Amino acid sequence: MEALLAAARSWSAQDPDDETRAELDALVAAASGASAESGDAVASLRERFSGRLTFGTAGLRAELGAGPQRMNRVVVTQAAAGLARFLIDTGRARSVVIGYDGRVNSDVFARDSAEVMRGLGLEVTLLPSALPTPVLAFAVRHLDVGAGVMVTASHNPPRDNGYKVYLGQDDDGSQIVPPVDGEIAAAIDAVAAGDVRDLVRATDYTVAGSDLVEAYVAATAATVPAPGLPVDDQPTVVYTAMHGVGWETARAVFAAAGFAEPAVVPEQIEPDGAFPTVSFPNPEEPGAMDLAIARGLEVGADLVIANDPDADRLALAIPVVADAGAPGYRRLSGNEVGWLLGWRAAARAAAAGTTGTLAASIVSSPALARVAARHGLEYRDTLTGFKWVSRVPGLLFGYEEALGYLVDPTVVRDKDGISAALELLSLADELAASGSSIAGQLEAFAAEFGAFASGQVATRVDDLSRIGEVMAALRSTPPTSLGGLTVQNVTDYVDGVDGFPPSDILRYDLAGDARVIVRPSGTEPKVKVYIDTVADTPTEARRLVDALAESVRPLVS
Repeated sequence: MEALLAAARSWSAQDPDDETRAELDALVAAASGASAESGDAVASLRERFSGRLTFGTAGLRAELGAGPQRMNRVVVTQAAAGLARFLIDTGRARSVVIGYDGRVNSDVFARDSAEVMRGLGLEVTLLPSALPTPVLAFAVRHLDVGAGVMVTASHNPPRDNGYKVYLGQDDDGSQIVPPVDGEIAAAIDAVAAGDVRDLVRATDYTVAGSDLVEAYVAATAATVPAPGLPVDDQPTVVYTAMHGVGWETARAVFAAAGFAEPAVVPEQIEPDGAFPTVSFPNPEEPGAMDLAIARGLEVGADLVIANDPDADRLALAIPVVADAGAPGYRRLSGNEVGWLLGWRAAARAAAAGTTGTLAASIVSSPALARVAARHGLEYRDTLTGFKWVSRVPGLLFGYEEALGYLVDPTVVRDKDGISAALELLSLADELAASGSSIAGQLEAFAAEFGAFASGQVATRVDDLSRIGEVMAALRSTPPTSLGGLTVQNVTDYVDGVDGFPPSDILRYDLAGDARVIVRPSGTEPKVKVYIDTVADTPTEARRLVDALAESVRPLVS
């Protein structure tokens, strides 16, 4: 107990933030007393000081608060100093660009990082305001720096924040992958062994001008052809930033490319770290797009598009007629959007006579492989995460089912919800000019490649050990059939397969080209199951997905 209190007092002494220091001091005082709150305070301190946030390929991400298991100014300062020392010790370029979104304390964490890294001798550029993650990813290559840092928790709950790292030059602006994450983590741990008050800070870093954002806008706008329809005749679009930072940049990109300005969801268009209209600012979550869809009904939109708060993901909804005959909207899955954008990229490559590779994460639909084969292109599966997708050699287009799309690797080597939105506007414009629509293009896709369908089952656990138990049970007693379909092959990635590094993934290939993949979530306490089917009709493909979901649910509960 005394060691715990001493650790908390030591942490508080080096914390420059009044709010988190007061939070920790109050817990120490309560834990030291004999009040009814003492037990709760001790439990909270033990949880906060049970270890450190683990720095991995996704960087850092956690709830805001005091202590080494939360996101705060001490943790961020340690991370910034560790990253700077990694760049110095490995002989990489001693330069970094730092961006931040509109979440609580993102700007504070970004300035802390700039001061600490500059104090260690790096050339530091800070983006001029809260901006989308794709702008930071672009800036890493545009400025030819050694690394990039984005302070964001993307689509996590409102009280979270995070710290994402990109590497420049030979890594071409992609997110970090092993073993670099471990090397950076070791450097951070070395800093954390000391006191952040001993770090020298400097404020003579560079703040980027508007020209950097303008360069991103111009490069992104140039990725699509000019619209074929006049502005007044283009499809009607509704856009929401979901309280994030996407709108100003997206609006500039749409305008530069010649597209009409979308109608917006006014309640969600400005950055607001409290995310007051959504409980979970993720376009995939039920209800997150309700205001956008209501706005779509109001203006008769042909497309409703949503960026997540840092604008690296994109969701799309299209009009449908409900069973009762009333108008409504259906949100397309990430796979459906990925099929359409991948098909467009493949057709464009074929028309230009170019070669290259289409890629998707292993848990995304196998439909893209069929598109690649039909167009004489290579196809690559990758592990989940754009850190892997973006590194595929010869990449033309890549996506993952969690609403992430990379439509032009020459501009950004990461998922980009703004360029993906632009690509959809361009596709919708071309389809409208020919008398079709996104819904019509989905039908055309099924006619050309087969009717694919996808689904997920996710089981949340309170005890993380349950995840290991579920995976162990599946390995010891593998199913022989699922949803009435025979399991034809089981692939266990635990020791690495076909060039994939060892991963906690199980893949079941079933009769009829159906597939089930099971893996632990990388960011949440969940076991996730990804289901993919293909059939002659969408109805049959969806029926198979539902049957497989019912079959696997008891296995992962």
